[in-house]
Amino acid sequence: MTSNRKALFFDIDGTLLSEVNRNVPESARKAVAGARAAGHLVFINSGRTYSLIGPIRDLVEVDGYCCGCGTRVIVDDEVLFSFTIPHERGLQIKKDILKYNMEGILEGTEHCYFRKERTRFTQLEQIRENIERDGHGAPYTWEDDCFDFDKFCVFADEQSDLAGFSRALGLEYNIIDRGDGFYECVPADYSKATAIDVVLEKYGMALEDAYVFGDSTNDLPMFEHAKNCILMGHHDVELEPYATFFTKNVEDDGIEYAMKKLKLI
Repeated sequence: MTSNRKALFFDIDGTLLSEVNRNVPESARKAVAGARAAGHLVFINSGRTYSLIGPIRDLVEVDGYCCGCGTRVIVDDEVLFSFTIPHERGLQIKKDILKYNMEGILEGTEHCYFRKERTRFTQLEQIRENIERDGHGAPYTWEDDCFDFDKFCVFADEQSDLAGFSRALGLEYNIIDRGDGFYECVPADYSKATAIDVVLEKYGMALEDAYVFGDSTNDLPMFEHAKNCILMGHHDVELEPYATFFTKNVEDDGIEYAMKKLKLI
């Protein structure tokens, strides 16, 4: 281990992966490879559960994956931490989503689960189509009771009772507003920040040695927690008070630019 080794944590969508062309820029791939060659450790830290990490694994090589907003941490193919919502609680969540006139996606380690019938939410249906197109469709629909999940997302509109649903969840889950009626729901004890701590403990590293890269509201816990916070050019304003470095958009070589300026490569 080098004495100045750092641990770098990257969000995927809008940070490493362009939401414009759905690809990782060559400059970002080279920057990540350069950081690892310099002795640093690189981790994905994503809201995606492990079932949706596959595409990024083919685009960039890293040392480990923090998945599902801290609900699963994998380093060198070793599972360091994993949390799954208890089965009975998951069944009640499914009922409550429909009770309060919403729709959702149930995100598990193996698959993401959708309702059998199509919904009124265009964004949800686009996600369904993308997952099925990429060959990651689940063998079950959420009407089946034979699976468990780690976190979930809900979609709400003027017909929905989001406040009622929030009361039903209570303090067990954090509801992250992703905008446009899209909400990410994560077990309250876990986040991208707790995932960072799991990794740092494994390597005996200090929080000061962690660098986080992000752009959206589900990155807020790691921005609040870390000392070195790199904010992408296109970002949610909630992250701005915690940013220690503002970089360019991912499509404009923002990852490479930041890593060079911070002397990580």
